[in-house]
Amino acid sequence: MVGPGRRACACAVVREVGGFGGLLREGLVFGCFTTERHDELRARVRAFGEAEVVPRIPQWEQTRSVDHELIRRAAHLGWIGVTVDPVYGGMGAGHLAKTVLIEELARVSGAMGAAVQASLIPVAMIINYGSEEQKTRWLPPIAAGTCLPTIAVTEKVSGSQITGIRGRARRKRGGWLLSAEKTHVGNSHVADLHCVVVRSGPGRGGLSAFLVESQRPGVLVRPQVPAMGLNGFSFGTVVLDEVWVPEDNLLGAVGEGEDAADSSSVLYGRANLAAVSLGVHRATVEEAMRFAEKTERYGRPLNRLSTVEQRLGQMLANLEAAGVLAYTATDMLDRGLACDSPLMAAKLMNYELAVESARLAMEVHAACGVFADRPLERFFRDAHLIFAPAGTSDVQRLRLARLARGATAQGQWSERFAAPAPSMMPV
Repeated sequence: MVGPGRRACACAVVREVGGFGGLLREGLVFGCFTTERHDELRARVRAFGEAEVVPRIPQWEQTRSVDHELIRRAAHLGWIGVTVDPVYGGMGAGHLAKTVLIEELARVSGAMGAAVQASLIPVAMIINYGSEEQKTRWLPPIAAGTCLPTIAVTEKVSGSQITGIRGRARRKRGGWLLSAEKTHVGNSHVADLHCVVVRSGPGRGGLSAFLVESQRPGVLVRPQVPAMGLNGFSFGTVVLDEVWVPEDNLLGAVGEGEDAADSSSVLYGRANLAAVSLGVHRATVEEAMRFAEKTERYGRPLNRLSTVEQRLGQMLANLEAAGVLAYTATDMLDRGLACDSPLMAAKLMNYELAVESARLAMEVHAACGVFADRPLERFFRDAHLIFAPAGTSDVQRLRLARLARGATAQGQWSERFAAPAPSMMPV
């Protein structure tokens, strides 16, 4: 059954606007999941991306600098609060709206999509494990864009294996003293608040989560190291050198750190990274379609050659499949359905299919694709950087297999933290 304000099917919203590229942008928006309010959000994000983000991309690519000011401007539009309850000043628009938001930003710039999604992941930790006092204190400024949070979990020694964390927390002076070195922290250089998971005791139940303000004595962010892609996005190392935090900064109960991190990674991280991949994927296919339409070989456009048509057709199939996975998973999450498996599959397959389409687009462009005067070279690099965050493809396959055979102790996170259906919520 179609919910209030929802369309009957995707074909109802296909509108050809300026050739095949326009059809691709407006038609493949998976309208059986979205409402007119989602379309309004998409239009606002697209306008922001075209007007504010596109002009800055050449500078980011040349200098590999982090654009603090633009990330703040995006936050001030309220987008970090897209899933935050209006009681705390958020949009209350749900996970499907979050996917629309991230995808549309990433279509213009993978770096901007990555930046917004990175501060959305720790929001889940506060929503799911924060006390009422912590929610009241932190969610309103996050929703208003005056506080940018990060999730700081990964360490060099542990990678995707959270139980290998060695960073420590010990009680001292009515609070906790934290020592850790956290790597690959999204928005590390612009953040105001770090959601940190460290070891407070032995064994699997020995991890705890803390809220650490970036200005606390002992918090150090190491200089940004340039990466192969996502230029303009900051994902660096945060060092906690004997940082004291009060008891009020403990997020959840002692020993719930692994659960807090896993819940945010499954419910937000996987969906968010799927949306980034989907946005970059869409941009890749659009660019390949444009190039093949405008470029002539052997006296006719490239898109009339069967070998090129085969590649374009496969890219379109990849994009459709990836988008349906991403939108289905977040729609299920908004409906309160068990969907841990679809969320993991969405992250896995959106990355894998985006990278395959990037390779095919390179084949369509041939030598023309490797030069930086064309955006495909950037899309190709950006697509590959979504492999590791929120779990590599191997991690997703491993957890999918274990979930299928019932080998997970905690059940499904999507059942434990079911979201309210947002069909009547304003976007």
